[in-house]
Amino acid sequence: MAVTALALLGVPAVLAQAPGSNGPANAGSSGASGSNGSNVQTAQQQLGSATGQSSGVSSDSFKGSIVSGKSTGTTIDLSLDDAIQRGLKQNLGLILQTSAVKNANGQRLEMLQALLPTVTGQASIEVEQVNLAAYGLKFPGLNPIIGPFQVVDFRAYLTQKVVNISSLQDYLQSKHNFQSAKLTAEDARDMVTLTVGNAYLLCIADAARIEAVKAELATSKVSLDQAVANHDAGTSPRLDVLRAQVDYQNEQQTLISTTNQLAKDKLALARTIGLPLDQEFALTTLAPYAALDNVDPEAAFEQALKTRKDLAGSEEALKAAKAGKASARATQYPTAGIIGDFGDLGTTPGHSHGTYTATGEVSAPILQIAKTRGAEQTAAANYDNAQAKLSDQIQQVNADVRDNILDVQAAAKLVEAAQSNVALAKEALSEAQQRFSAGVADDLPVSQAQSQTEQANDQFISALYQHNVAKLSLARAIGVAQTSYKTYLGGK
Repeated sequence: MAVTALALLGVPAVLAQAPGSNGPANAGSSGASGSNGSNVQTAQQQLGSATGQSSGVSSDSFKGSIVSGKSTGTTIDLSLDDAIQRGLKQNLGLILQTSAVKNANGQRLEMLQALLPTVTGQASIEVEQVNLAAYGLKFPGLNPIIGPFQVVDFRAYLTQKVVNISSLQDYLQSKHNFQSAKLTAEDARDMVTLTVGNAYLLCIADAARIEAVKAELATSKVSLDQAVANHDAGTSPRLDVLRAQVDYQNEQQTLISTTNQLAKDKLALARTIGLPLDQEFALTTLAPYAALDNVDPEAAFEQALKTRKDLAGSEEALKAAKAGKASARATQYPTAGIIGDFGDLGTTPGHSHGTYTATGEVSAPILQIAKTRGAEQTAAANYDNAQAKLSDQIQQVNADVRDNILDVQAAAKLVEAAQSNVALAKEALSEAQQRFSAGVADDLPVSQAQSQTEQANDQFISALYQHNVAKLSLARAIGVAQTSYKTYLGGK
């Protein structure tokens, strides 16, 4: 069982036989805990540097989701593909970003209406009685009170801005903002892939640690039984028994901690993909070690410039800011439009006649210097900010690509070094066990060898997790996480 579970991380069978590893979650374990914590923390930092930002949506939103369905009451199989597909449907960050697209489209349609004809209808029935004397009209022999009489009016009104440059630029600005929101939503899909992929890989690493600890627990039990037998035979002191018992109980504590950590990390994974928290699931995707071919930083950066949707979104935001500048400047230009109405007017619908009016108008601001200059300066500041952010974002993408290439290379070397350490630690443990069984040495070298093997096992698992996260982060940095995560995790 240990070999099978450790194979989830591509751990060779030698690890399954290596005893004495205390998992990273155990506060009482020896050096392995701190070493693993450092490696995992490094991987999480890699993850953070590769995430980028989605406009209006915090990175924490990608850790949540909208729960779909109810628990089946049974254990379901969950592959990495399944988890990512669920995340692309239920992840909160993507849902919020999709809502932002709808909001931007709504604003675009509102701005478009200012360029389109506006037609309204109105129907009214009035009963009037007029006092001519109140208006200073007095005629001899004429009663100044007229009415009551009825007026029926059915009318349609038309307004149309024929020339309004400011409104046109406002529409172009909203159009570019809409395009920016759509591109940012596409980029959010990479964010979901990265977040879900990391959560899944972390659960795989936890499962491997649990099986490794179980194997180490079994080996510690053998060492404890041997120490008890030697003590009963009078060939070793009770100190050997106590030392072996402490090692055995440390492994029990570590198993409790690592099992708890896996349960918590599976909850975190369920949160990102919209699974009910009481739904049991089994991880079915393997994540073996696969070295990534040498990646040229310049070529990767050039690819990122073409594929990163958030960069394209920022370029659209810059165009929107430029349109905003033009709109602010155009507020001082004349506008031209037409206003008209057509309807039926009379005392009753049967005694009425068609009437209409048509008006063409041109208006221009005469004195609003402060307002115009203020609007222009505000728009210019927004444009400068968008331009500076785009320039910095391009350099940040360049840095992310290069950072993650370095992380992939470093993690690959860590994996190779950890594999060598595992083999050496296994050999040292075997030697110590043989010497203890032969009565040549006490249990202390065995305990020390178990601790070293524990550390080597844990470092290997952590290094492999770090390597896979670095490859996934590189795919995100280039902008191909959703489409090519299998290729990058496979090392091709």
